[in-house]
Order: sequence, then structure tokens, then C-alpha cells
Amino acid sequence: METVILAVVIAVVVLGALGGLVIGSRRKKSLPPPPPAAPDITAPPAEPHVGDEAETPRDEPRRTIEEVDLPDGSAPVVVEELPTPEIEIPEPTAGRLVRLRARLSRSQNALGKGLLTLLSREHLDDETWEEIEDILLTADVGVQPTTELVDRLRERVKVLGTRTPDELRGLLREELLKLVGTDVDRAVKTEPEDRKPGIVMVVGVNGTGKTTTTGKLARVLVADGRTVVLGAADTFRAAAADQLQTWGERVGAYTVRGPEAGDPASVAFDAVKEGKEMGVDVVLIDTAGRLHTKTGLMDELGKVKRVVEKHAPLDEVLLVLDATTGQNGLVQARVFAEVVDITGIVLTKLDGTAKGGIVIAVQRELNVPVKLIGLGEGADDLAPFEPEAFVDALIGD
Repeated sequence: METVILAVVIAVVVLGALGGLVIGSRRKKSLPPPPPAAPDITAPPAEPHVGDEAETPRDEPRRTIEEVDLPDGSAPVVVEELPTPEIEIPEPTAGRLVRLRARLSRSQNALGKGLLTLLSREHLDDETWEEIEDILLTADVGVQPTTELVDRLRERVKVLGTRTPDELRGLLREELLKLVGTDVDRAVKTEPEDRKPGIVMVVGVNGTGKTTTTGKLARVLVADGRTVVLGAADTFRAAAADQLQTWGERVGAYTVRGPEAGDPASVAFDAVKEGKEMGVDVVLIDTAGRLHTKTGLMDELGKVKRVVEKHAPLDEVLLVLDATTGQNGLVQARVFAEVVDITGIVLTKLDGTAKGGIVIAVQRELNVPVKLIGLGEGADDLAPFEPEAFVDALIGD
């Protein structure tokens, strides 16, 4: 009996101990975490004020304005000046083609020498005259002018009879001058009587040297004592305005330009307006080198002309042609003439592989005179066209 009672007492004690453990663990879990200890807060450094260093101010001796040595103004103030571009003095235009005659004759001697050699034959039969026609056609003289020249030569040689070299050269010179034309006014119109400035628009196909020709024409005008404003209305070709401005700066001509791919008509309008306000003698407008097959672009060229004429009529519309393109250049000339009234022709690259006969052919095609020719890459290689000097270069000495 006592043993049973002892076992019951032990079981009660064990159960009580286990219950205390469970309650203690639950109390431990439900206790909230102790609050964190308060951090030590350090005051931020004082921010510098105007005139203070970016660090904690230090006690330093200070001076009043009376104690500070100030400059007395005796020392000169040196101001660095921007370099101004050097203005070039272009070569005089009077007789420029005569001075360039040797360069022209080197590339054109085949025409003159070939004709003189054939005309010097003792018997000029039909085969010889056909050879003469072939030389003229190869030189881009054109079919109709060639026929006229050969017919006149045949008649005069038949009448002349004996033919010395000097007589033949004189005969050929006379007939070529008739074809080129000596009684045509070839001056570039830049001095209208009733107003200033004269307005010149330069047109042409890409690659003919149009922008370069415009720059060289500015040099020609400056060499003749004129003041010039350039209008960079070729807004579609990259760096065209930069190229034209460089040409202008070399001779002291001001360039009016607009944004790339901007409206060329507005640039042309502003150029004429600026030229009026500045009181210059001539405004040269360089237009985009549009392809003659792009009808929309050709219409735009007509728009440029109409917008410019809101200021004043155009005095000159110069068509720039690459002389090396030969008869293909006549197609371009024909289309441009339908859009704007061409008043003069500029033939470039006449010192290369070009045939001199293109001068005759293009004048016949448009009934417009050649007024300027380009004979090289030099800045002063653009020359007023002089028929006598040109023909003398063709037939040689």
C-alpha cells in the first residue's frame, strides 16, 4: 500500500515539473525584444558659406581693405585678339585668258593641227573633206556648225587656189571666229543702272564645279573693284555652304547661309536683302546642284528665281557646264533653259580632256554666249571668254 502511494506522489511531482517547463517556455516566447540602445548622434559639420573654405573655419588674422595692396592701374591690360583671316588680292582679270593661252592650247592642239594638216594636202578630195568633218565632230563642234564650216572652207579653198601655211591658218582662223562669234556682248552683267546690288544666280548640275565657280567669280569681281555678298542657297549638299564661305573669306566677301537642308529660296532672299542693307555691288547666289532629271527639283529652282525677283530682277543667270561632258552637257543646258532664262554660260574644265568645239555647240543650242571659261584648279583660273584668244589657242602658232 505504501508503495502505491509513493508511486502516485512521484507521478504527480513529475507532471507538475513538466507543466512548469511548458509554461516557462511559452512566457519566454511571448516576451517582446528589448528596445535598442540609443545611438550616439554626432552633429554634422557646418556647411561653408560664401567665401568660406570647405572645411571647419579656423581663426586666422584678417586684413581690412586699407591693408590690402591693390593694382594701381598703371600696368597695361593685355587682351588677346582673334586672328583675322588674311585677305588675298586676286589676279587682275584683264587679259587673263591670254595669259592662260598656253594651258588651253596644250589640250586643244589636236583640233587645230589636224585641220591644218588636212587642208595643206595638195589635193582635197571628198575623202579629205570627210576627214575634216570627222575632226570637227569629234571636237564636239556639232553637226550643223560642222556642215557650215566645211562648206565655207571648201568654197574659199577652191577660190584661193595656192595655199601656203600662213594663208591656211588665216583662213581657218576667220571661219572659226565666225562660228564662235565676235560681235556678242560677253560681259557679266553686274552693274544695273537704276539700283544696287546687281544680282547673279549660278545654276548647274552636280559635279560641274558650280560652287567653286561661284567662289572664283567672286574673286573676278573683287579683282575688278567690286564688293560682293555670297548667298549659299545650296542647302542640300553637305559642306557646300562651308566651301562657299571659305572662298568668300579669302577675298573679304560676306556669306549668307541657312540651316542644312533648309529652304534655298529663303537663303537667296536673305542674301539679296543683306546685300541691299550692306550696299554692296553684287550678290552671287549659288544654287543646289540638282540633277536635270528631277522635275520637282527643277521646279524648286524656278521658285528660287521667283523669290529673288521679289527684291529685283535677276541681272544674270549663269549656267555652269562641265566641258568634258561634251554633247551630254547640251541636254542639261536645254532643260535648265526651260526652267530659268539663261543669260550666260560658264564652261569649266576646258583644260583637260574637253573638246574646244563645245563652245560653238552650246552657244548654238541655247543662243546664249559663253561668258567665262575655267582652265584649271587654281583660284584665278577662271577667265572672261575672249573669242580671238580662244581661237588662236585652238589653231596654235
